[in-house]
Amino acid sequence: MKRSNCPCPDDNKNDIRPRDFFDRLRAIPQKPGVYLMKDKYGAVLYVGKAARLRSRVGSYFANSANHLPKVRILVTKVADYEFIVTESEQEALLLEATLIKKHKPLYNVRLKDDKSYPFIKIDRSEDFPQVLITRSVSRDNSTYFGPYASVHSVRRTLNLLKRLFPYRSCTKAITGNDERPCLDYYIQRCVAPCIGAVNKDEYADIIDSVSLFLEGKTDLVVKGLSVKMTTAADNLEFEKAAAFRDQLKAIEKVNEGQKVLHIKPEDLDVIAVAPAQQESWIEIFFIRQGKLIGRDNFIMHSKEEETSQDLVTAFVKQFYDSNSYVPNNILTQHPLTDCKTIERWLSGKRHGKVNIVVPQRGEKRRLVQMVAENAFQGLAQLKIRQQSDTSKLDEGMIELEDALSLPRPPRRIECYDISNIQGAHAVGSMIVFEDGKPKPSHYRRFQIKNVQGINDYLMMQEMLTRRFRRISDIESKDGSISPNTVLAKPTVNSRSWGVVPDLVLIDGGKGHMSAALEVFLQLGINHIPLASIAKENEEVFVPHMQEGILLPRNSQGLYLLQRARDEAHRFAVTFHRQLRSKRGVASKLDLIPGIGLKRRKMLIRRFGSVKGIRGAGLDEIAAVPGMTMKLARTIAQYI
Repeated sequence: MKRSNCPCPDDNKNDIRPRDFFDRLRAIPQKPGVYLMKDKYGAVLYVGKAARLRSRVGSYFANSANHLPKVRILVTKVADYEFIVTESEQEALLLEATLIKKHKPLYNVRLKDDKSYPFIKIDRSEDFPQVLITRSVSRDNSTYFGPYASVHSVRRTLNLLKRLFPYRSCTKAITGNDERPCLDYYIQRCVAPCIGAVNKDEYADIIDSVSLFLEGKTDLVVKGLSVKMTTAADNLEFEKAAAFRDQLKAIEKVNEGQKVLHIKPEDLDVIAVAPAQQESWIEIFFIRQGKLIGRDNFIMHSKEEETSQDLVTAFVKQFYDSNSYVPNNILTQHPLTDCKTIERWLSGKRHGKVNIVVPQRGEKRRLVQMVAENAFQGLAQLKIRQQSDTSKLDEGMIELEDALSLPRPPRRIECYDISNIQGAHAVGSMIVFEDGKPKPSHYRRFQIKNVQGINDYLMMQEMLTRRFRRISDIESKDGSISPNTVLAKPTVNSRSWGVVPDLVLIDGGKGHMSAALEVFLQLGINHIPLASIAKENEEVFVPHMQEGILLPRNSQGLYLLQRARDEAHRFAVTFHRQLRSKRGVASKLDLIPGIGLKRRKMLIRRFGSVKGIRGAGLDEIAAVPGMTMKLARTIAQYI
């Protein structure tokens, strides 16, 4: 009898798992799908895909002798799992990429900050299409090019396009009846469809040239412009012919700067990796019609056990999941796992055959080596920058340890600030710096509930009491605790609450620090260092010292405190503005009979603000979904 891959409970005892854990494993179907490994708090640790779910998931909990160290550690933390059955491996591949982006699991290789990359979008839903920057790709009547590594690289490309092709950059509705064009027309950066200088077909030719250029098909662009120049000259339209001539010269000059490769004119993406323990460097070159038209680089979150093959595979899946254009050939430095499945998926996305190849000889092999060398150099430069930044941050924490007489370097700093206007809409902010860098996932906002009028000290005390009461309660039960210890069972959305900071920083002077100290004394907290920083002279106050501490103006420690203080202020002010705006709108619209939450949202979505509603006509208001002419008249009376 063939033994199942799923272990019995006796094979791997783990009290964090439910009793039916292994029984459920045996009931998983042998179908393609995606599985999610979760910890005891419900956070997703790992997302994977499988051709046969039961065998793949069960293999994690069978004999662990052959597992990689990363997998062995992962298995000890898995308390539960879930799975999603799909129709095919290709569907599982797509779903896996989507779930990795959504959950950002700790044990998956993933693109750093992969939530959005900029694209160039040509909106073909208009008679006179615009060329725009966007961060979202939709299935609409638009063409997308990208993604690009940064907005800077997109703007650089758009600046080049604007010099070569005079498409419009305005967002106005084009009627062709404007009295005069804008400055772009006079400097030959726009053909002025706004005054009717060109018709739809003539403008469409320009947009088609932009598309061809972005696809790397500059030969077709040059050929088309040459025909137009000759035709204009034959018709004695010499000014138009001269404009085409200048455009051709500009394109030829751009082509001179492109690297011409000794390969046949074809479209390729060439991908190589420089692996590292935490952040690996991915380099990608874009070859269009045998010419290098661009390159980008990306950072991948990775672990020491990840192979170069794992990194390249993860990159290909995540990059082309969000990229609208897929070339018919992709060259990689290392072979991909599940290469055939990925090829079938990309072929479906492209609507044509896609080949993923690791070249072994010839010009393409040398091309991959060139990209790999660029990846290696990029990673080396990244490490130099990181070492420089890290040394400065370490220097700043050591300076603060010495200047403020702290028991250890403040690797976790929590900074607090209050924002209000004459006591109204009072809010507080908590921001966190870990190892000198912001940790936005641990930021928290507070609405001040129990303080009336203007009293920043009481507001600060309310916020600190709500933050540190939990630490005080746990300490009273468990005895003393050390900083950076996780005290309470965290939830997915509030992991920061149970972590003890190395330093609590208050935005304010000596009075704010005294108010914070009073809270600590009432809660019996005496092991968390406390300080405040006053903006006027950048003095730092600590408990039981009459005079403030003046750090040198070029001190890395002072820079660190200032950055934390400014970030807390920014976070508080942003929340305050949002709250004030929301309540300001609600206070006026909520007084109107017949206007509930849904209608209020539709009105604000349509007009933007109460001011916008006030300036609208009755017919415009009545046209909003859910509205009637009777309600429109009522709204007009109230506002």
